[in-house]
Amino acid sequence: MADSTPTRDRPRQSRRNILDVMEIDTRLLGMIGAFALICLIFDFWTGGRFLTPRNIFNLTIQTVSVAIMATGMVFVIVTRHIDLSVGALLATCSAVMAMTQTQILPQWLGIPLGSPLIAPLTILAGLVVGTLIGGFHGWLIGYLTIPAFIVTLGGLFVWRNVAWHLSHGQTVGPLDPNFVALGGIEGTLGATASWALAGAAALFTIYLLFKARANKRAHDFPVKPVWAEVVIGALAVGAILGFVWILNSYEIPSGRLQRVFDARGEAMPDGHSAVYGVPYSVLLLIFVAVVMTVVAQRTRLGRYIFATGGNPEAAALSGIDTKLLTVKIFAIVGFLCAVSAVVASARLNFHSNDIGTLDELRVIAAAVIGGTALAGGVGTIYGAILGALIMQSLQSGMAMVGVEAPYQNIVVGVVLVLAVFIDILYRKRTGV
Repeated sequence: MADSTPTRDRPRQSRRNILDVMEIDTRLLGMIGAFALICLIFDFWTGGRFLTPRNIFNLTIQTVSVAIMATGMVFVIVTRHIDLSVGALLATCSAVMAMTQTQILPQWLGIPLGSPLIAPLTILAGLVVGTLIGGFHGWLIGYLTIPAFIVTLGGLFVWRNVAWHLSHGQTVGPLDPNFVALGGIEGTLGATASWALAGAAALFTIYLLFKARANKRAHDFPVKPVWAEVVIGALAVGAILGFVWILNSYEIPSGRLQRVFDARGEAMPDGHSAVYGVPYSVLLLIFVAVVMTVVAQRTRLGRYIFATGGNPEAAALSGIDTKLLTVKIFAIVGFLCAVSAVVASARLNFHSNDIGTLDELRVIAAAVIGGTALAGGVGTIYGAILGALIMQSLQSGMAMVGVEAPYQNIVVGVVLVLAVFIDILYRKRTGV
C-alpha cells in the first residue's frame, strides 16, 4: 500500500544537524564568522576603537563603491570571464561627471553648481558613458572572440589615461552639493527616517519568509520547522535593527552642526544634537543588491548567465545567444562602475587622478572571497557584498593599528589566495 503521507510532513533523513534543519548556507555562515572574528580582533587590538559607531559608519560608506562593482563582477566571473578594467572605468566615469558638472553644464549651458538639474544630468552622463564602454568591451569579447583578460587589461591602460586626459591631470572639484550627498557623510537619513526604514525592512523580511514557506507548502516541498523559521527571522530582524541602531548612535559633531545652522542664517539651540543615520550611499547599495539578486534568481537573463557559466557549449546549443549575453553582462558592469564612480567621487567631493586605483583587484577579490567560483557557474550577490565588507574591514583595521599600505596589500593578497584554497577544499568536500 502506498504511503499517503504528504511529502512535506515526512522526516528528512538527510538532515543531520541544526544547520541542515535550518537550511543555512555553511559558506555564508563561514564568511559571517570570519567577518565577526576580524572585527573582534581589531577591536581588541585598537583598544575598543574599531567597533565604535563612528568607525562602523565610516567602514560602511567606504565599502559601498567596491561592493556595487563586485555585484556585477559576479556575473562576469560566473560566465568564466574576468574584468580588469573596472577601476580605470570608474576613473573615466568620475572624470566625465566631474567635468560635466564643473565645466560643461555651467560654462556651456549656463547651469550653475547647486542647480537641481546638475546632479541628475551629471549622473546620467556617467551612466551612459559607463554602459557604452562596458558594452563595447562585451562586443570585443563576445563577437570578435578576443579573450576578456586581454580586452579588459587593455581597457585598464586606456581608460585610466582617458580619465587623466579629460581632467588634464588635475584634481577637479569641489562638486555639486546635491551630487556630494550621494557619497555618504554629506547625505544621510537622520534618526527618524532610519528607524522607519529599519521597520519597513524588518516587516518586508518577515513577509518574504512567510511567502517562501507558503510557496513551498503549496508545491508539497519540505519546509523547515516553525522554530527554525522564527530563529532565522529573529536573526535577520535583529541584524537590521542592530545595524540601524549603531548608525543612529553616531552623533554629528557640534562644530559641524554649528556650521550647518550658520549657513542657514539660524542660531543653533543650546544642547542641540543630531545623528547621521543611514547614508544615502548605503541605500543605493541595498537597491543595487536587491535588483541584482532579482536579476540573478528571478529573470531569464539570470538563468542564461548561470547556465552559460555552468556549460557554455551546452548553453549555446540550447539556443542562448552567448555573444549578446556577453555584451549585456559587460554593459551591466560598466553601468555599475558609473554608479560606483558617483559614490566614490561624491564621498571625496572631488575627482582625483588616482581614484579607483587597484579597485579592479579589490572587486575581483571581493567576488572570489564571497564564493564566486573562478571555474564559472557559481556565485551570489550577497556573498560578493560580504566579501567586499571583509576586505574593507581588513584594510581599515590594519590602517587603525598603523600597518603601512604596502603591508596591507600583502595581507589582502594572502587572504585572497587562502580564500580560493578554502573554496577549493569546500567544493571537493561538498561536490558542488
